[in-house]
Amino acid sequence: MMTDYPSLLAVLTDPIIQTGSLAVFGALITQGILRNHPSMRLIGQITLFVALTTLLIYHGIVPYEPGPPQASLLQSIFFGLAKVVWWINVALSLISFVRVFLIFEKQPREIRLLQDIVVGLIYVGVALSIVTNVFGFPVGTLIATSGVVAIILGLALQNTLSDLFSGVALNLGQPYGIGDWIVVSDVIEGRVVETNWRATHLLNGANDLVILPNSNLAKANLINMSSPDRSHGVKFSVRLAPTRPAFIIEVMRDVLLSSTKILRTPAPTLLIKSLDAQAIEIEFSFRVMDLGGVGAAKNELFDLIYRHAKAAGLSLAPYDGSEPSSATSTTGDMKQPGNYYGPSRLLAALPLFASLTEEEREALAETVSSRTYHKDEIVVEQGVVQNSLVIVRRGALVVNRMEEDRKIELGRLAPGDCFGEASLLAGTGSPGTVQALTFVMVYEIAKEALMPLMQDRPAIAEELGLILSRRVQNEQHLFGGTKDAVGIASASGLVARIRQIFQLS
Repeated sequence: MMTDYPSLLAVLTDPIIQTGSLAVFGALITQGILRNHPSMRLIGQITLFVALTTLLIYHGIVPYEPGPPQASLLQSIFFGLAKVVWWINVALSLISFVRVFLIFEKQPREIRLLQDIVVGLIYVGVALSIVTNVFGFPVGTLIATSGVVAIILGLALQNTLSDLFSGVALNLGQPYGIGDWIVVSDVIEGRVVETNWRATHLLNGANDLVILPNSNLAKANLINMSSPDRSHGVKFSVRLAPTRPAFIIEVMRDVLLSSTKILRTPAPTLLIKSLDAQAIEIEFSFRVMDLGGVGAAKNELFDLIYRHAKAAGLSLAPYDGSEPSSATSTTGDMKQPGNYYGPSRLLAALPLFASLTEEEREALAETVSSRTYHKDEIVVEQGVVQNSLVIVRRGALVVNRMEEDRKIELGRLAPGDCFGEASLLAGTGSPGTVQALTFVMVYEIAKEALMPLMQDRPAIAEELGLILSRRVQNEQHLFGGTKDAVGIASASGLVARIRQIFQLS
């Protein structure tokens, strides 16, 4: 069977076949293969646009002009379809350019509203061009005769249009962004999770979704608590029984130095708000990393205020004007704090010695010795094996670990905290360098003081081993994640090391 080459050539050179094949092939490439590659999709779309324009002009078809009046019905249909395909390609090319431009500019997700509006305008413009250039319908006359309909639609869609234009104004002004925490009219607050053409969606503190129309949001008083940066300022006041104000400020500075939840820059501040016969009111002002950290920071500071105040012999003042509790001394002498944190009380408060009987704690408390350190003095160097357990009696300390050329802060210590238990019980080195941030007073329990107690009741080794292993597992950051820390995380292995160190059978 012989192939009719002239007929095949006529088919291949037919403008309908060429235009249709090019349109199908281009759509397959741009809308299918390159769908998830915006930049390559734009290049492909522009290439298809240029090729399609060249092909139509080559066959005498001008997409932006009406077709020849002498054309047959079949030719008119073909010209119309070719022009529609060409105008659709114009729209897709412009839309691809808009999307790639927004991606290259690295705009946030809330810019999608503007992107959708631009895309909508492109579609409307292309549709009107098709109506004019393909079907020859006078668009000007259509717009003029549809004025009444436009007025009716405008009145019916008044609120919707108000939300739309308010959304455009909000996105252009960018008073907030996705992820920002905002307060609206001092009533509604939440984190922005989405903005669209009609409304802004907030997720409040109760994890409920709040939807606010853009028109209402544009007219409301708005506070962006995540701007100009994510850090958030916090203020609160405490009342203490009156004593020398300078001493109270010094103790409260120790509180701020002990905190791990607040930012160091800008520096937190203290302000005496009032002074009378019943109380001194101190205002704390500080910043946290973001709004979500406010609760944790305040909880930590309230705990530290109580601990430092008790350690310094200060009393909290009641709000009803009654006399403060006389459980502690209020001498205001930095070197002679009250007796609330005596050795026996501190041992009773430590989870490490929770299993001891009262008689055993009292006997151990009698062996405790005290030491003091000045500001910036090194208490123990990183890697040094301590022969004593150290309990903070007064002041604030920091634990820093050096890893290669980096200094990592492992934690801060306040009255009632202890360190050196892993060295004392398991013979491991200190995970970091412990340094005094203020004047510090500590209690020390030497290994020799603990050994008689362990030998009298060897079961204490199992109790201490279990408690210490749990602490290592729960507070890896305090132990620096060292190999020693991993080794003492096992209760059974730790008990064996304690028995070996204290020579227990």
